[in-house]
Amino acid sequence: MGQTHVAPATASSDHHHGESETAIHVISGHPEFVFLDHSSGEPVEVRLCTGPCDYIFVPPFVPHREENPDPEHEAVVVIARSTQRRSSSTCPACTAKRRPRPDVRRLDARGSGCARRRSQRLRSGRRPDEGRAGMAEELAEQLRQLRDLTGRSLRELARDVRGSSSSLSRYFSGQTVPPWPTVVALCRVAGRDPRPLREVWERARSGPVEPSAPAAPPVRNELPHDVTPFVGRREALDELLAAARESSVVAVDGMGGVGKTALAVHAAHRLTADFPGGQLYLDLHGFTPGREPLEPAEALRVLLSALGLPPGRIPEAVAERAALWRSELSTRRALVLLDNAADAAQVRDLLPGAGRCFAVVTSRRRMVELDGVRPVSLDVLSAGEAAELFVESAGGSRPGDVGEVLRRCGNLPLAVRVAAARLRHRPAWTVDTLVERLREGELAVSDVFAMSLRQLDAAQRRMFRLLGLVPGEDIDAYGAAALAGIPLGNARSLLEDLVDVHLLQEPAAGRYRMHDLLRQAARADATPDGEEADPGSAVARLGDYYLSGLLAAKALTEVLVPLPVAVTQPPPALPGFADHDRALDWVDAEWVNLTAAFALAVELRIDAMAVGLAQLGTISNARRGGVAQQRRGLELSLPAAERLGDRRMLASHRYLLGVTLMRVGRPAEAVAELRSARGLMAAEGDTIGEVMALHQLAESLVYVDRAAEAVELLRQADELVPPDAVAVRVRVLGGLGQALVQLGRFAEAREAVTQAIGTARGLDGQTERMCLDVLGWAALGEGDAEGALAFAERSTGINRTTRHAVFEAVSLTDAAVALRRLGRSAEAAAGHADAVGILQRIGEPHWLARSHLAYGESCLTAGDREAAAPQFAAALDLAAAHALDYLVPAARSGLARVS
Repeated sequence: MGQTHVAPATASSDHHHGESETAIHVISGHPEFVFLDHSSGEPVEVRLCTGPCDYIFVPPFVPHREENPDPEHEAVVVIARSTQRRSSSTCPACTAKRRPRPDVRRLDARGSGCARRRSQRLRSGRRPDEGRAGMAEELAEQLRQLRDLTGRSLRELARDVRGSSSSLSRYFSGQTVPPWPTVVALCRVAGRDPRPLREVWERARSGPVEPSAPAAPPVRNELPHDVTPFVGRREALDELLAAARESSVVAVDGMGGVGKTALAVHAAHRLTADFPGGQLYLDLHGFTPGREPLEPAEALRVLLSALGLPPGRIPEAVAERAALWRSELSTRRALVLLDNAADAAQVRDLLPGAGRCFAVVTSRRRMVELDGVRPVSLDVLSAGEAAELFVESAGGSRPGDVGEVLRRCGNLPLAVRVAAARLRHRPAWTVDTLVERLREGELAVSDVFAMSLRQLDAAQRRMFRLLGLVPGEDIDAYGAAALAGIPLGNARSLLEDLVDVHLLQEPAAGRYRMHDLLRQAARADATPDGEEADPGSAVARLGDYYLSGLLAAKALTEVLVPLPVAVTQPPPALPGFADHDRALDWVDAEWVNLTAAFALAVELRIDAMAVGLAQLGTISNARRGGVAQQRRGLELSLPAAERLGDRRMLASHRYLLGVTLMRVGRPAEAVAELRSARGLMAAEGDTIGEVMALHQLAESLVYVDRAAEAVELLRQADELVPPDAVAVRVRVLGGLGQALVQLGRFAEAREAVTQAIGTARGLDGQTERMCLDVLGWAALGEGDAEGALAFAERSTGINRTTRHAVFEAVSLTDAAVALRRLGRSAEAAAGHADAVGILQRIGEPHWLARSHLAYGESCLTAGDREAAAPQFAAALDLAAAHALDYLVPAARSGLARVS
């Protein structure tokens, strides 16, 4: 509707007099207003100015009694399509050749009438007293428009309005209602009158948005692409659609390739609008060749994460996860598709309980053990449906005996599609030509695949067999080239050939996957003396591709001591990582495949691949959360590192394990591993490695209040740093600054880091961030909370740019502590809530406990014991639940001081 301005219609704007009128500016294209009398609710006749101002004039209303004002009885503008009660005339201002000057004073009980701007809430049918969050969003939308008008960056705006960029971000997102002076300052920068926003701001302020309430996770639609063409299955489809209205669970069963998934996915797409709470999909891998069925515990973890639950909220026990899953579903109207289930035991804990959710299970087995589950059993297609599917998939009808083809395919949808694909890409063939090829074997479904394989040349067939070895969900052309040891262009051509004949699927551009039956066929097609019979070499080539990609990504994301990861066979090609973001995008896209490849390498004892993936996987786990998974991977691959016989590799492994133990809150165990790593590195003459081990060993000591010892270790490390190891020296100085801050030697800490900060800016972002953190802590220690806040906000910006969620939360906590010192408690609470939300989402209980402790201390310093108490309690709960023993004394001390 646009912004509505209230203006006096005459030179006299005394609203206490019945003769006055109020003019409402009509935004172009939206003149269809109806005005309601605040007492009777009846429409009031208005006059539209025919002059250039385009204002509406509202006759005066009977004023409220002065002693009993009721702002809810203000007249309101209501969007309507009737303008029958409107007349036109020229307003006095236009007659005088001048535009009325806007006057946005509230016309409450003292005035004769008013018109209040209505936002999208009114269009959605909400009453004025509903949707407090909507009021905040209404203000946020206005503030975002002001921001866009300025053309300034968030940091520039923060400087101009004398605020913080993190606070502005919360104002623009509607998480927090800003103080009125901030709104005025924004209007000043944008060159706009702030008075029209006053009433919007007051409504938003009257219904404050709880800053600690996390934003609702977006509704997810994870359904696979709907199959095209979808032919037949009318009765089964109708039954499935009807079941969604009458039942909570349906199980679709049938033999492999009969079209269970195609039917379930097609029905789910049809039902999307009926289940606005989300559409979740999970492949349980019950019959996937080469993969174990997904355990119920892991399936529940994936499903709960899909609902937006942070890892920290997901319990370990299966029964507790199942209870939480049912509880979460009970508040939603969601559709859950559990595909390829092994048996009833696998899905029993995954089914919804009370509520209005709908689950569809597909399996080759009937789910007779599950009570209350409505079965839909699929047989092969009828002759008519199979013929229709064949013609559609073949691109049209051709002469010949279609019935013979279908008989040899057994009317099985997957086989029919594969046979039709052969015909579609052979324009010169007739159906009888296809029949000739099929007659070479027995009349069995397997012969359809065999026939397709016989049509492949040697290179295509080899690629098909190798793809059956892929451990992950899918693969790209670069991975396929490495798997086969062939040039990238050749691999792309072969993949496209296999897609053309329906022996491979391309669910997303450049990503390829196999149907389970085809994966089984690929493995069965392996020759006894072929490379597929002994998959180690092919899997190792694929592993070298993943290792090479991770090394390339590492070079763009951090400048640290190089890891001694061995790449035996460099891949034919790597994706072009033009920048930091592209590198991280690749790591995120391949993460599931990297994890699966690591597990297969451990199983097949491909030691170099297992150790390399475990070590390089730290660049993702440290950034996105999941340090507990990182620890498991390093511990699982430690025997492989020992078997390799490479002492430098073993030293690197123990170093990373020590760092990981520190990150999960086990400093005592970390010290043992780091000392072992330092000894190995010193023995091998690896000076850089020894320096980094000393640096991390010192940080572990800082954790347990042994900062004086840490300073001595870092002095030793600084003396060992080679002159050309610039990045390493900056890290050592940063660690020294951190230890000095804990000792209260703030000037020395600042001096140590100041000499390194200039160099750090030319290195990776996280090295610079570490220096900024120390400078911020030192500033806070010296009483400069403004300076501390500025450093924390710069660190937050770097962490967001580098997509480092863990340290973003740490920097947000630092900013919240500084804001508390400045007396800006509301902004501090909102910033800390943001930090807590991030750490809960990524599942980092150790950092979460530290965040609660730091914020609790800042609340206590500000004299707010009431705010400090829950922070210390939360820290103690986390420390007890996750064996963070070294944090327990600090949490108990905090609780004692606030009691």
